[in-house]
Amino acid sequence: MQKILLLSDTHGYMDDTILKYVRQADEVWHAGDIGDLKVTDNIKKHKPLKAVYGNIDDTKIRSEFPLHNRFMCEGVDVWITHIGGYPPKYNNSIREALNGNPPDLFICGHSHILKVMPDKKLNLLHMNPGAIGKHGFHKKRTMLRFKVDGNAIKDLEIIEFQR
Repeated sequence: MQKILLLSDTHGYMDDTILKYVRQADEVWHAGDIGDLKVTDNIKKHKPLKAVYGNIDDTKIRSEFPLHNRFMCEGVDVWITHIGGYPPKYNNSIREALNGNPPDLFICGHSHILKVMPDKKLNLLHMNPGAIGKHGFHKKRTMLRFKVDGNAIKDLEIIEFQR
């Protein structure tokens, strides 16, 4: 079993409260718009990190992290990208690949809107943790945590902070 902390859209922001949740996880996944490598360096001091770059990220971040990150976590096929869309309106750049080989768990960021929803057609779970940074239009800062146990995703929690 793996305890996962899922965040996105830090836009260079990291504080001790977020790091408290980082330390409680087994692994941290970041769905892009990192904003500053200090964010990911800080996370990596505490826990393993899987991340992708987002549309605001500079060449240094883009050289360290991929646009797409697809991997297995226990028995769950995971695909993380920054701009992915939502079921059934996925981004044009990934729609064909997603339809041809859907993962079990599809994660994106970008919208700053927390959403967790099934795609019954593709038989996957879609997650967007919202935005945990302070830059953007969102009124609440959010991230998700959950457990991956074999091929099950369970104990999903929303972690929410005021801006």
